[in-house]
Amino acid sequence: MIIGVPKEIKNQEYRVGLTPNQTQSLVMQGHQVIVESSAGIGIGMSDEDYQLSGAMIMSASDVFNNAELVVKVKEPQANEIAMLRPGQLLFTYLHLAPDIEQTNLLITSGVTAIAYETVKNSYGALPLLAPMSEVAGRLSIQAGAHYLEKTQGGSGSLISGIPGVQASQVLILGAGIVGTNAMQLAIGLGARVTIVDKNLQRLRELDQVYGNRIQTLFADEGTLAKLYTQADLVIGAVLIPGGSAPKLLRHEHLKSMRQGSVVVDVAIDQGGCFETSKSTCHDEPTYELDGIIHYCVANMPGAVPKTSTFGLTNATFPYIEMLANHGFQDAIQKSGALREGVSVYEHYLTCPAVSHSQQRPYKEIGSFL
Repeated sequence: MIIGVPKEIKNQEYRVGLTPNQTQSLVMQGHQVIVESSAGIGIGMSDEDYQLSGAMIMSASDVFNNAELVVKVKEPQANEIAMLRPGQLLFTYLHLAPDIEQTNLLITSGVTAIAYETVKNSYGALPLLAPMSEVAGRLSIQAGAHYLEKTQGGSGSLISGIPGVQASQVLILGAGIVGTNAMQLAIGLGARVTIVDKNLQRLRELDQVYGNRIQTLFADEGTLAKLYTQADLVIGAVLIPGGSAPKLLRHEHLKSMRQGSVVVDVAIDQGGCFETSKSTCHDEPTYELDGIIHYCVANMPGAVPKTSTFGLTNATFPYIEMLANHGFQDAIQKSGALREGVSVYEHYLTCPAVSHSQQRPYKEIGSFL
């Protein structure tokens, strides 16, 4: 199979879909890998590194024109979708739920699009979302601590406090992978941490491990409203796989919060879990509304592309191998996880969560097999 790796063109995105070592592995298995010039420069990998691994270096148009399987990181931009063709495979993050335009373009293109974020294994876990959730969860605290500084528009609070001065109060909405990683870093920095969720079993598990270093609370409306008034930093870490995130922090809550507090919406790729969230980029990561600093960068892991690329491709590579070695039809027959990730096929939407979010029809991928 011919596998193409284009350079990411989204603002401040430096990750890449394959590393040279993985390229070498695919070439040794008899596949051809074509990589866009300077695709790996953001993680310190040169064109020569890829060539030594057996890849051919091409222009973006040549990569899209020749590849049977296109491996990316972020959702394709409009000019990239224009280069996709019927029968071609696209394997990347898509985050279609809040993005009707991208969904329409992909359906029209005829490409077969598999979304990293909805690949689901037999345990119900999301193995290709997990590593970036780990990165984003940890970055959310790092970013939040920075924007609490007065020079960044925040309240001027040091997240750890000092002897005799109270540490900042961090509220984490959601106890999944993002929330747990945010919690771990916040604890390490010495913050006072409250984590909320509707899954009592998950809260019990965290309580057993972390004890009185955290406060666990059930996420009901009244509890959240009170917690917002006490928080210096709020992390939005709620996920509905493939679907739009629920709005847990509403505009009315901002008026009750402390001036200069910071809210970090890690769910912004899926529309955000704050009503007042709007997608930002690393060039202009924050905005202020009602005295509250909003950080809503849609590709947070892109800030640490080296860590993120190796973490992501460690997870995606077995699925890339499966697609390359078996082709689409056989691969999704063999792998229920991959089948769960198919979002667009034969000009049809095939992801029920996106269908629900956009209130449009879909067709089960199984009906095509």
